[in-house]
Formats: sequence, C-alpha cells, structure tokens
Amino acid sequence: MNCPVCRHQPMIILELNDVEIDYCPECCGIWLDAGELELLLGNNEETDKFLSSFVIDTITKEKKIKCPICSKKMEKVLVGKDNNILIDRCRNNDGLWFDKGELEEILKQVSWGKDNKVLNLLKEMFDHNKL
Repeated sequence: MNCPVCRHQPMIILELNDVEIDYCPECCGIWLDAGELELLLGNNEETDKFLSSFVIDTITKEKKIKCPICSKKMEKVLVGKDNNILIDRCRNNDGLWFDKGELEEILKQVSWGKDNKVLNLLKEMFDHNKL
C-alpha cells in the first residue's frame, strides 16, 4: 500500500499489540484499517464514548487526501478530548490516517487513567520521536 500523503512511497507494515499498522517512513504517517484503533484502545465504555465523539470538520482549509484503499477523498475529522486533533477518515469506513504525531497525541489523551502500554510501544518503535 502506498502512502496517501507521499503517494508513491510504499508504507511498511509493523505489528503493534497484535495489530498491523501501516507506516510511511517518509512522512511518518500511520494508516489504521477499520477497527484497528478500537483494538489499540481496548473495548470498553470510554473507548466507545471517545469514538462516538468524532466531529466532521467542515471549515478546515487542510487539503483532503485520498484513501489508500478506495482512492476516494477522505473527510477531515476532529478528535480528542477537546476535538483538537484533525485526522483523516475514509468515508467508506476503510480506515483512519494519522499525520506525524497525531496518533501519539490521541493515545496520550485516552489512556483512561492507566499506563498506556500501546503508547510506550509506539515510542520505543520510533526512537521516542513524535509519530
């Protein structure tokens, strides 16, 4: 699969907590297929509440990118505790795209008050750099 931002840059597949994530070594973006964010966050009420809080951003000027699965333009979605992180979501529910640092920021916000081993694994995998 090629990166939706770099377009012709092949992404590499990494396994994280039994979830395969697609990572672009060029722009450091991360693609999660549908359902993989839920697997990383865990199945619980807080996760359900967080996922239902996504808000489509209709005013951003950020360029829309194409889904690496269906090739249709993705929608911009605000996520996070204060809807302060802008990510890309496939309109056909194929998955989510996180620019560098966005997935890490989301995982910091949704640790549900416990040690976030997924966040720690991500930091280890990428030499403690922002994702």
